[in-house]
Amino acid sequence: MWCLRRGRFRPEFALVFFFLISAILASTLSCTKLESVLRLKVPPVSQSAKPKKSLVFRSKDYIVCRLEKRESASDLAARFLGDPEKSWVIEEANKGVPLTPHNWVVIPLRDEKKGGVKPEGYQVVPILCYHEFAQNCQSSLCTPVSLFKKHMHYLKENGYRVIPMKQLLEFLQYRRAIPPKAVVITIDDGYRSAFTTAFPILKKQGFPATLFLYTDFIASSANALTWEQVRTMKRAGFEIGSHTLSHCNLTAKRKGENEQAYVERIKRELMLSKKVLDEKLDQNTIYLAFPYGHYNPRVVSLCEKAGYKMCFSVGKGGNPFFADPLTLGRSQVLQKDMKSFVSMLKTFQAFSQR
Repeated sequence: MWCLRRGRFRPEFALVFFFLISAILASTLSCTKLESVLRLKVPPVSQSAKPKKSLVFRSKDYIVCRLEKRESASDLAARFLGDPEKSWVIEEANKGVPLTPHNWVVIPLRDEKKGGVKPEGYQVVPILCYHEFAQNCQSSLCTPVSLFKKHMHYLKENGYRVIPMKQLLEFLQYRRAIPPKAVVITIDDGYRSAFTTAFPILKKQGFPATLFLYTDFIASSANALTWEQVRTMKRAGFEIGSHTLSHCNLTAKRKGENEQAYVERIKRELMLSKKVLDEKLDQNTIYLAFPYGHYNPRVVSLCEKAGYKMCFSVGKGGNPFFADPLTLGRSQVLQKDMKSFVSMLKTFQAFSQR
């Protein structure tokens, strides 16, 4: 038996829930290829409709068209799917096919894999957690610039797709399918190197990221981001979440602090940091990263009451669609080698039902 609590799934019932979903979807999922698409009958065209010459076939499942001009996957997704962020759907269906004039392209219209569930397993989303960047690192939380470039190059060259946090939320809500090899990038604290170093590298690759800022740190020193730098990154498509006011351990009482004082302090850390970000960045802040990754049931409950929709620890491993959105895991990028980085990129969890 599985149950719902406050509108989200309890992790301890995840496997049972997965069995249920798998049984339902296994009977409906198919591996339709282009050849089978082309065998379908073309539906009658309304006399009032005058389809473009480039559109040669349309069914409820697919469109087949011949490009009349060079178009990007985002252009095609906007035109046929109504959402340029679904460009990956076009790219996945037309691997190796240049989107140039006179080429044939297939546009899948059905979105049947919102949870990434297959008979042999289910999709998981790794979330990478970075902190500071430097040419020569003195801290375990710091990533050398040359290594960060290699990380981003590896993702690009090996077919990983970095998605924004808002798409991850829709995936967890079972509202959106995401790329099979989806990855999320986050950067904690608010060091200035996130702007001076990571930002140009990410922009070059076309990768979004989410910044988790503890607001007392911003604009506090030459090593911290300024609010204008944060706004610049937000305008470029980066998302901003809270890392509390002071980066304190939300689960620990201070010496001499009674229960009431502790709860009030945690509420202030959660609510005031959200208010600062909302006002400074003209947004509704709905993401929070727990300082040090520490949380407990009380902290999670206070986060939910404060209005956060997604909260993040530093627990290792990817996140399936049935993960609790208020206790998601992230993999901290601490080791200075490629092998450990690649080991974090698991995007599918095999699960045999036989």
